[in-house]
Amino acid sequence: MLFLRLFFESFRFAVNALKENVLRTVLSLLGVTVGIFAIIAIFTLVDALNNSIQSSLAVFGNNVMYVGKWPFAFNEPNYPWWKYYRRPNPNVKEYKFIQENAKWVKHVAIFEDKRGKTIQYKNSSFEDGQILGASFEYNKINTLNIEKGRYFTSSEMQKGVQNAIIGHSIAEELFSREDPIGKTIKTQGQKFKVIGVFEKQGESLLNTPSNDELIMIPYSALVKMYASKGNYISPQLIVKGFEEDEGMEEIQGELRGLLRRVRGIRPKEEDNFALNKTDAIADFIGTVTGSLKIAGGVIGMFSILVGGFSIANIMFVSVKERTSQIGIQKALGAKNYFILLQFLCEAMFLSFFGGIMGLLLVSLLSFFSTEAFEISLNFQNLIVGLFISAAVGIISGIAPAISASRMDPVEAMRAS
Repeated sequence: MLFLRLFFESFRFAVNALKENVLRTVLSLLGVTVGIFAIIAIFTLVDALNNSIQSSLAVFGNNVMYVGKWPFAFNEPNYPWWKYYRRPNPNVKEYKFIQENAKWVKHVAIFEDKRGKTIQYKNSSFEDGQILGASFEYNKINTLNIEKGRYFTSSEMQKGVQNAIIGHSIAEELFSREDPIGKTIKTQGQKFKVIGVFEKQGESLLNTPSNDELIMIPYSALVKMYASKGNYISPQLIVKGFEEDEGMEEIQGELRGLLRRVRGIRPKEEDNFALNKTDAIADFIGTVTGSLKIAGGVIGMFSILVGGFSIANIMFVSVKERTSQIGIQKALGAKNYFILLQFLCEAMFLSFFGGIMGLLLVSLLSFFSTEAFEISLNFQNLIVGLFISAAVGIISGIAPAISASRMDPVEAMRAS
């Protein structure tokens, strides 16, 4: 009961401090407001960035590894591209060899994509489309949600039947309100029958390939299309492992052994292929966003430090203005700890007010959300902001509170 009374009295004193000199108090709390805004805004934006990136990376699949000649590289100034350029591309023979011999591979597919292509239907055309040629198991590795129509049959994939599944944007651009299923489209001089339409995927923060601008065809159909023109293709293998293979260590070792075997690489010779984990992308981005959080925290702490001194100043002024009141309280039996806690709670409430203003400013960032980058203040960041505000208030109020609690009641009452 005593602490409830202390709590409400402290809250009343904090509100009175705001009312009596609004400008002074608001300016003093500005440091806390700016500091909380800086820290929580960075945390919120980084969380939004992480969510958007994870959504973008979903296109690469989970527990997936890519086999190609180019290793993933991040921030490598001396990337030896000339060395990797000479490497052979994966081929159908290697794809089938892995499919038949790998024990840790759940699914494997061979694919190649070509970007910046034009897709036509009658007098309409869609520019900058992406052609994806893939083998049958591709949809078991990457999620391909089909809104209308169907996926390829195994027979269609093997024979290279010129059927196609098109993206939502392509369907809207070429067919408008017309049903695209069964219609014939044309790209790279070849005709394809539409058998399906992908669900709308939306924008991606990393500008990763979107199914919306995609036309998917059998891999063998893509090979025929480009081979007939003498054009070069550079396929990759995409491999999905089992969930129990954490870190994909087993599948990585197995794939390395199988590829060296099928390519006839001698024991002392280095690999002429790259095994790329999608985790490498997430780890790199996690490092970057972690650094951003630290930088935002450091910047915000400087503002909070200024705000802490401002709150301490308000509390010292409050102690001086209420000296006689403190003396009366102590004369009526108030203990030192009661006075101490009273001023500490008051400082905490003042800091809370500043922190809440900062959090309100952070919540306004949601108005700048886009389809690819959704900003929202989550519960965790809200609690962190309130906790930091409370901690700043308590730390800033310690010196004034101790000063008030140690006052001699007689001397304090004489101060009036």
